[in-house]
Amino acid sequence: MRSNARVLPRRSAITIALFATLGTLGTLAALASGAAQAEQVTLNIASINNPDMIELQKLAPNFEKANPDIKLRWVTMEESVLRQRLTTDIATNSGQFDLMTIGAYEAPIWAKKGWLAPMTGLPADYDEADLIKTVREGLTTDGKMYALPFYAESSMTYYRKDLFAQKKLTMPEKPTWDDIGKLAAQLHEPAKGVYGICLRGRAGWGENMALIGTMVNAYGGRWFDEKWQPQLNTPEWKQAVGNYVELMRRYGPPGASSNGFNENLVLFSSGKCGMWIDATVAAGMLYHGKDSKVSDKTAFAPSPIAATDKGSHWLWIWSLAVPKSSKSQDAAKKFAAWATSKEYIQLVAKDNGWSLVPPGTRMSTYASPEYKKASPYADFVLNAIQTADANSPTLKPVPYTGIQFATIPEFQSIGTVTGQAIAGALAGKSTADAALQASQAQAVRMMRQGRYFK
Repeated sequence: MRSNARVLPRRSAITIALFATLGTLGTLAALASGAAQAEQVTLNIASINNPDMIELQKLAPNFEKANPDIKLRWVTMEESVLRQRLTTDIATNSGQFDLMTIGAYEAPIWAKKGWLAPMTGLPADYDEADLIKTVREGLTTDGKMYALPFYAESSMTYYRKDLFAQKKLTMPEKPTWDDIGKLAAQLHEPAKGVYGICLRGRAGWGENMALIGTMVNAYGGRWFDEKWQPQLNTPEWKQAVGNYVELMRRYGPPGASSNGFNENLVLFSSGKCGMWIDATVAAGMLYHGKDSKVSDKTAFAPSPIAATDKGSHWLWIWSLAVPKSSKSQDAAKKFAAWATSKEYIQLVAKDNGWSLVPPGTRMSTYASPEYKKASPYADFVLNAIQTADANSPTLKPVPYTGIQFATIPEFQSIGTVTGQAIAGALAGKSTADAALQASQAQAVRMMRQGRYFK
């Protein structure tokens, strides 16, 4: 009994120590779990409401699952609203967003101002050399990339081959704007719910002015001469804008001044447009989109030319950039690299089919047999993107780069004002010439304030 009495206390002591140790380990585990949760980074991402970006949001949980320390919070906006909000946010250094969806216009300007973090330290398998050269160069300043391309686009002409066949019409190999006008007149049958042509009418330097900018280039015009003098009241501008307004008033859909890319995509997809001149990114949506009623009725041609083909098709790059004001730059770069990677393109192909992967960024996409098979327009689009020359966009010499825009800070305001004036002319509130006279006066004032001239 004495012997047992001595043994029992010893066992009790061991048991107590064991429970104490387990309790300590449990406490440490709980503390570690709490610390892990406390260290989780939430990225605020400003995004545009187009189909490719919506698909990214849909697939983003795959990234979060692989990176449990990073949580994504999306703020999705319409294009013009996005641009205004991001410009205000980054210019005031407010740090509201960790990742921004920006374009080929903002990237070089904001990089030079020191507002963006360079996209250095990318994963070894990111393969920057695989990026299409014109796209990579459009996001590079002083040898460094300041944004990663999510998708890139040029512009092209879509048309209804069934309607052309019915009316025995032929789309020229290289259509002119005069050709487009004549074809629109013959296709226009509003009583049957078909409009001759659909074009962007909504005001905005990236909305109606994206299209009109290339029209002006085609007619031999330019935004500024070599001395930065605005050229909005020149014969080339008057001819281009006059033809645009007349074309849309005669053969366009009602309420065209409210239509941007998304609205025209719906119109053409539902069979209401004979022709549509817009972004190459729409090709996949028209040929394979679940809502497209014209997938087997659509054909394509280059963007129209006039006096020249220089600058007749644009170059735009929707990309992901990290503002210097972000406190989570490493996490933001990590997500941007994933969202613009070969891995992500494969993920979209598995989820949505090869025809709807983000286009225009990687040579490997256009070399893919699966993509070529699903996308009869692949080689055409690649050529349009590769031949869009932002460094020589116009027939006459200019001091700026950019095709449908000029890469200077003042352009955003000038383009917006001009777009509003032309949208007003389209809606019948003024004439095209009056809209351009008013826009010229505003542009001269803004450029003088910017000290481009006295």
